[in-house]
Amino acid sequence: MKAVQYREVGGAPEVVTVPDPVVGPGQVLLKVTAAGVCHSDIAVMSWPAEQLGFPLPLTLGHEGAGVVEALGDGVEGVAIGEPVAVYGPWGCGTCLMCAQGKENYCLRADELGIRPPGLGAPGAIAEYLLVDDARHLVPLGDLDPVRNVPLTDAGLTPYHAIKGALPKLVPGSAAVVIGTGGLGHVAIQILRALSPARVIALDVSEDKLELARTVGAHETVLSDERATARVRELTGGLGAQAVFDFVGAPPTVATATGVAGVEADVLIVGIGGGVAQLGFGVVPYDASVRAPYWGSRAELIEVLELARAGVVDVHVETYSIDEAPEAYERLHAGRVNGRAVILPNG
Repeated sequence: MKAVQYREVGGAPEVVTVPDPVVGPGQVLLKVTAAGVCHSDIAVMSWPAEQLGFPLPLTLGHEGAGVVEALGDGVEGVAIGEPVAVYGPWGCGTCLMCAQGKENYCLRADELGIRPPGLGAPGAIAEYLLVDDARHLVPLGDLDPVRNVPLTDAGLTPYHAIKGALPKLVPGSAAVVIGTGGLGHVAIQILRALSPARVIALDVSEDKLELARTVGAHETVLSDERATARVRELTGGLGAQAVFDFVGAPPTVATATGVAGVEADVLIVGIGGGVAQLGFGVVPYDASVRAPYWGSRAELIEVLELARAGVVDVHVETYSIDEAPEAYERLHAGRVNGRAVILPNG
């Protein structure tokens, strides 16, 4: 089968031919219908060898959807031919966090060498994907896999971050979204659907800000050295009650803490290497800074229900599997507006 792999440290992703996976006991084989391309992949491909923690080559793609092609011995709960989305942050299934469906916070994943597809285990940008357990599949029903496969990360991750901050987002509050690309433009829609907060979106380009306005941002601000002051003006000098940084680079983290108000929640979601400065007098009184990761299985079901209700609509650009390296180049250059989706069998 064809697959897109990261093959050597510092190299570019390549389209290669690899053996078809063989389903084993307890496993599920999917024929992939759609796979998302994410900035996290680019971050992984920029790491030095000692930081990787898993061997290469690696088949990329941690956002996956497909049709069940084959079932291993003992598998129950899914049927051949069923369209499904893949829950990405695999865990052990038995620790305290996994027992709550929070496999994104599995306590034994590192110890057991369990890694998400596309981020250590073979990923979804391939004609077939082997899923370790049926519990990591969520029925798609009549949802379009192409438009909704990004919800397995670009929807689930902001939903998880926003859900924890909802008590702060009361009438009259403000929420700031930094980075309005793949995750950020979905976050704006989730905020509009779940809260009465005034949504202020920041990005470095006008086309990304136009997308933010299209999906519901009340205000847009160019993310530059004047952004903090501008957001402070828009909030009457009080700052925002919740700030979501989907970039996580040093300048955006500084902006995130700079626009926070008293008792604000600051969520650093992006993995751009930024570190927040904390301490008395550095951030407003009682502001909290957190670094959430992905989301729970139950939250993925909830995100897909938002899509089914028509309140979340991912803007996608589609590519064939042979065009996947180009999709990564465009993403790295900031030229993807929304989410790039690969159609391995399209």
